[in-house]
Formats: sequence, structure tokens, C-alpha cells
Amino acid sequence: MAKIAIVTGSSGNLGQEVVKKFIAGGYNVIGTVIPNDPAPMDFPADRFEKSVVDLMSEEDSQKFVAAVISKYGSVNAAVLTVGGFAMGKIAGTSTADIYKQYKLNFETAYNVARPVFAQMMKQKSGRIFLIGSRPGMDAKNGKGMVAYGLAKSLIFRLAELMNDEAKGHNVVTSVVVPSTIDTPQNRKSMPEADFSNWVKAEEIADIIHYYCSDAAGSLREPVIKVYGNS
Repeated sequence: MAKIAIVTGSSGNLGQEVVKKFIAGGYNVIGTVIPNDPAPMDFPADRFEKSVVDLMSEEDSQKFVAAVISKYGSVNAAVLTVGGFAMGKIAGTSTADIYKQYKLNFETAYNVARPVFAQMMKQKSGRIFLIGSRPGMDAKNGKGMVAYGLAKSLIFRLAELMNDEAKGHNVVTSVVVPSTIDTPQNRKSMPEADFSNWVKAEEIADIIHYYCSDAAGSLREPVIKVYGNS
């Protein structure tokens, strides 16, 4: 039986690389997309299943995970890549701004992580990967990114709580903390930067896949920093 991986944001730069890597590693992948997602995706139909899910809806997300479990019986890995960025100092950041970033960066992760975690606890194995950030990990790095930094900081607390609850169950939640990812969008917004210092999405995907391998089975790494030369 092929292993099963859920990848949220599977049409994004990082999501597509994760899907590609896990399919190459023998997984069947179920990837979420937004309605009318314009991003082109070209994965083998027998190994990749696309699902339109509103990840900001707890009910939608729970139905999605339940459908995956009903069809495949288990979830071996979940890589939750959905999120978004916003600038803003304290003076210019309203509670509405914070709530928007909270929904985008925390709720979209929690709504899938929670039912996936429950299933993994039942099957006594599994790996969950959340995407953190430097501003979320350390407030020093979050100047001018108040709403974003606060929202991402909850990702780290969630992983800590899940790992504490999962002790002895071979269920591990890790927060992947990339530096600037080398994407067309980032190159366009920072044309003067040295792109060679940035980390590539495929490198992040390789690392995530490694942490799901038998060779990494004994590792319990709550924070995985993928900085490249940044």
C-alpha cells in the first residue's frame, strides 16, 4: 500500500515541489486548492488527487480530512503550506488586520492539523509539517510585520502543544522555518537581492520528505530551519 500525504496549498510554489517530491517517493498525494485556482498543475492522475477546500472553514476542512481517511484508511504525512504575508507596524495594525493574518496563517493550518492529528494518534504514527517564519519564531525579526509575526508565532505554540500531547505515539509535528524562498514572485518584488542566497522550494521539499523517511524515524525535531545562505 502506498503511503498517503496531504498537502495544503498544493498549487503554490512550495506546495507543488512538495507534491512532486512525495509522489517521487512513492506516496499518493491529496492536495488542496482554492476554488477556480488558476495555477497549472501536472501530476500523474493515479498518484495525485486535487480537492477544492475552504481551509478557513472548520467544517469544510474536517469533511475533507474525513473523506481522505474514509477513502485511504490513514494519513502518513501532512504538509500544510497555506499562508500569507502582510507588512505593518503597531500604529498601522488594527485588530482586523491581526484577525485576517490569524485566519490566513493559523486557522488554515489548525483546521486541517487538528483532525489529521487525531487520526495519527489513533494509528500511532504520522508526521505533520507546519510552515513557520523568522518573525513568528522571534519578535526581533518581526519589526514592521506585527499581524504576520503574531499569527505565525501561534504555529510554534501549536507544534509544542501537539508534540507534548503525542509523546509515546510516534506522531511528530515540526515547524519548517524557511528564509526567503526563491520564487518568481519574490524575485520580482526584490530584484536587487542576491538570489543565490535564497533557499529553493525543492530544497525545502527534500528536507520535509527526508523527515518522513525511515532513516529519520527517530528524529524529534520541532523546528527545522531552512535558511540557505541567508
